[in-house]
Amino acid sequence: MKIIQSRSFENKVKRFSKKQKTILDKQVRKIIENPSIGQEKHGDLRGVFVHKFKIASIQYLLSYRLLSDTLELIMIGPHENYYRDLNSYLKSRKS
Repeated sequence: MKIIQSRSFENKVKRFSKKQKTILDKQVRKIIENPSIGQEKHGDLRGVFVHKFKIASIQYLLSYRLLSDTLELIMIGPHENYYRDLNSYLKSRKS
């Protein structure tokens, strides 16, 4: 399975510490093993899955999408304003 990262995802991960990146890598491997591990969203976010996990005591949300044989990692961040930012990011990419 090919994995691609959005620019938003790449920029957030750049700021992660080595320990945080290790935890993130484990979560991405879990998604590759079982792509339906995340919850599929509805409405404007149809086709996008969100996987929740914790790093230290902060709950992170990782959104991804399956495109044939490709896993697209869209966005990662804490819960606060996450869906609002995800929705605006996806809308800005379409136009």
